[in-house]
Amino acid sequence: MTDTTRLSRRSLIAGAAALPLSAALPSALRAAAPMMGATAPMFNRIALGEFEVTTILAGSRPVPNPHDIFGLNASPEDFAAASAAANLPTDVAQFFFTPTVVNTGKELVLFDTGLSGEGTTAALAQAGYTPDQIDVVVLTHMHGDHIGGLMTGDAPTYPNARYVTGSAEFDHWDMSGNETFEKQMRPLAEKASFLDDGGSVTSGITAMAAFGHTPGHMTYMLESGGKQLLIGADFTNHYIWSLAHPDWQVKFDADKEMAATTRRKLLGMLAADKVPMIGYHMPFPGLGYVETAGEGYRYVPHSYQLLL
Repeated sequence: MTDTTRLSRRSLIAGAAALPLSAALPSALRAAAPMMGATAPMFNRIALGEFEVTTILAGSRPVPNPHDIFGLNASPEDFAAASAAANLPTDVAQFFFTPTVVNTGKELVLFDTGLSGEGTTAALAQAGYTPDQIDVVVLTHMHGDHIGGLMTGDAPTYPNARYVTGSAEFDHWDMSGNETFEKQMRPLAEKASFLDDGGSVTSGITAMAAFGHTPGHMTYMLESGGKQLLIGADFTNHYIWSLAHPDWQVKFDADKEMAATTRRKLLGMLAADKVPMIGYHMPFPGLGYVETAGEGYRYVPHSYQLLL
């Protein structure tokens, strides 16, 4: 080793020692990365036979005091115990609003429209769709978080669509004087057609009565290529406080006894037949399976089963 080499190394060591401490530390310690905030994907797409099924996150928000909404006939102790077993707080719940888009290969069908036209169309755009591409809008029922996006201002949000809903559901709200119905649905009533239990939206999409949450609430069974999936809407509204405890009453169910009977009937069918479901208020992407668990049911979120 030469003297020149020794001098160079000594010079480097001395120079580093003379630097300020901040300059000598790794750059990662000089400035922390900014906090970005929690995020969630805005769409999730799977194949179902020849169909493509896309759930879109039209909105999500925290709601305080969930026991004021779920488990109205459950004691505070039972509600707290069920929540703790699922690692859920009892002071707040996260609500999700999840319309579904089904591409049949011939038509693009949107199930429910969210709280507003803006929220749903923003999520549609993330999924690669535009409002003018929607051929059919199917309304499972007429609560505001399902029909609130039908109109944007005074114009239809989906200008080229026809509209489908249950006849009993429309007849109930038609006489209600409800402000949201009058603003969102009334201007489109002449473009609407009405189904009863077993009615067909289009080939492979069949209405199934699921009354109780509202007087004419409908679910819809998708069938393509020998596969099935139920668009469940609001027949069960929370994966623990409604699905796992189907007899617990829910504030927004119009007929609470009928809603509980409907929940048990449909959950039993899904568990027995191993048919997946999309729940409008399930944790996004809202897609999962149901299995029996004691006197209730267990929600099993979709992982990769429908990607294969």
